[in-house]
Amino acid sequence: MRPWYLGAVRLFPSYGGPIASSRHSVSHHVSITRPARYFSVSATWLAQRSKTASELEQRIATIPLERFRNFCIVAHVDHGKSTLSDRLLELTGTIQPGGNKQILDKLDVERERGITVKAQTCSMLYSHKGEDYLLHLVDTPGHVDFRAEVSRSYASCGGAILLVDSSQGVQAQTVANFYLAFSQGLQLVPVINKVDLPSADPGRALEQLRTTFELDTEKAVLVSAKTGLNVEQVLPVVIEQIPCPVGDHLKPLKLLLVDSWYHDYKGVILLVRIFDGQIKAGDHVTSFATGLKYIVGEVGIMYPDQTPQTVLRAGQVGYIHFNPGMKRSQEAKVGDTYTHVGMESHVQPLPGFEEPKSMVFVAAFPVDQGSYQHLEDSINQLVLNDRSVTLQKESSEALGAGWRLGFLGMLHCSVFEDRLRQEHGAHVIITPPTVPFKVIWTDGKETVIQNPAEFPELDRNFVSQLQEPFVLVTITVPEEYLGTVIKLCEANRGEQKEMQFFTATQVILNYELPLAQLVDDFFGKLKGATKGYASLDYEDAGWRSSNILKLQLLVNKIPVDAVSRVVHASQVDKIGRQWVTKFKEHVDRQMFEVIIQAAAGKRIVARETIKPFRKDVLQKLHASDISRRRKLLEKQKEGRKKLKAVGNISIDHKAFQKFLAK
Repeated sequence: MRPWYLGAVRLFPSYGGPIASSRHSVSHHVSITRPARYFSVSATWLAQRSKTASELEQRIATIPLERFRNFCIVAHVDHGKSTLSDRLLELTGTIQPGGNKQILDKLDVERERGITVKAQTCSMLYSHKGEDYLLHLVDTPGHVDFRAEVSRSYASCGGAILLVDSSQGVQAQTVANFYLAFSQGLQLVPVINKVDLPSADPGRALEQLRTTFELDTEKAVLVSAKTGLNVEQVLPVVIEQIPCPVGDHLKPLKLLLVDSWYHDYKGVILLVRIFDGQIKAGDHVTSFATGLKYIVGEVGIMYPDQTPQTVLRAGQVGYIHFNPGMKRSQEAKVGDTYTHVGMESHVQPLPGFEEPKSMVFVAAFPVDQGSYQHLEDSINQLVLNDRSVTLQKESSEALGAGWRLGFLGMLHCSVFEDRLRQEHGAHVIITPPTVPFKVIWTDGKETVIQNPAEFPELDRNFVSQLQEPFVLVTITVPEEYLGTVIKLCEANRGEQKEMQFFTATQVILNYELPLAQLVDDFFGKLKGATKGYASLDYEDAGWRSSNILKLQLLVNKIPVDAVSRVVHASQVDKIGRQWVTKFKEHVDRQMFEVIIQAAAGKRIVARETIKPFRKDVLQKLHASDISRRRKLLEKQKEGRKKLKAVGNISIDHKAFQKFLAK
């Protein structure tokens, strides 16, 4: 008798009933009770899921374009965007009440830090005055590093909820998000959150919105997303104030690629906004940017997870993936326009988005070179879903093979590092952040250099000018800390552009700062100086001519390539002293003298010396002559000179790890 499972696997009705063949017929001894029971559970579950999906699709099919609303929630960091999203999803029945918190924050690092890193989307069905509405919600990041995510979200929306914390009021990123939305012509709905807090002052927040942005606050909604207070008033205001999307499902297909992410089995999945026409599985589509053609494998909406649909039509936001799948994430160019094959001449491509530029660069090395391949696979896996990270291979004599990574900002860098450690278990050494600089040569050519090792030291005669990037910083701060913040900005080579009192107690400061100073924990220093009350936003302000030098660390007059940095001439002495003092703590004593120096060009700016181990050569002498003592000491000195000449100091990786630790 054969075991039961050898026959049972031939009997799954999901393949259209029993599968029999002359070679593998089912024995009458075989018990099929167990697989039949397992199948009945699966069939019920699949039927329920199919029924739910079909009911959802039938409801959506009856909703005309005039009852579509696409909107996003924008706010400063920690003003409660994701919590409000949860309440709206519960209110519309998209998720069950009392479930997971921050359902749209899908990364571990997002839940751990309580911030949104990646814009997430969800469709909702809502009944208003007896009619169904299809609402599409985008939860956006609040931190300035992820402004590109917010900008892309606006492209798929007709309006935005401008959320303000009633205890904090208008902050820097609130200002930035308002002007970004205003420039794109979006309708803004003001909502004041956290009105249940003892320190809440909704009147002040409303006054700030009125005076700063000239918004009509008569219809502003005062809510507490945490407790659910007044949240039911938000969606009716959204429906009344935010216009429906413009489009025609009878025209040729025109869709905008808003975002994409990588799936191990399906390949690249695209998040799209349909402007005209409709798309369904089996359609042949082509990209305007790459010219490549694909066959659509599946279309659907996020409800809140991927829910397949038969068709997506004009005005909707949903996902599509291809069959065979798109395997290279580089093919999915965000901002690209797609249409049906053969209709290219009838469709005008959409303008797309400006690609975000990397502003902060770090070098990453494995702690153990044996784990290089694992770290490379981990980095490549993360870059598949975050193409704003730039990647370039690099090698160091001290730390071995590694990579130079470019990020949008310091938080972006920190989040990427956390994901490497948490999701992939990688052990990695990250060097301090650096910024690019520009070299203008005497023949008029310009070169942007990202690696300090490439700084032109030997051919300075051919350099006409050196430039470094500057940023325009917007700081909102309580009036009592104004003097402290101005001192901090001046100490970091800042140049004041504007100062504005937008309430009796709140000040907006505009400064131009070197990007190199901003990435050197300027935000942490600002928070410390103002007890956490200040907020900061920045944007690129171009290149400025600057007196910059390459600072490097020498150990016994040999440069340590892992520790080099391009700094302003005014910072050289201070940073050089910090380097040699810190590095001395982590280098072991040797049998010969070790000299640690910081050098800027040919000038030594700081030095520390590690004394050698010393054998007591006079120990065996008791009542000897002074000349005998001198002879032994001179012999020892000669031996040390010879040892120093042939000796090669080896610095342990742990010393670099401790030195480079932030």
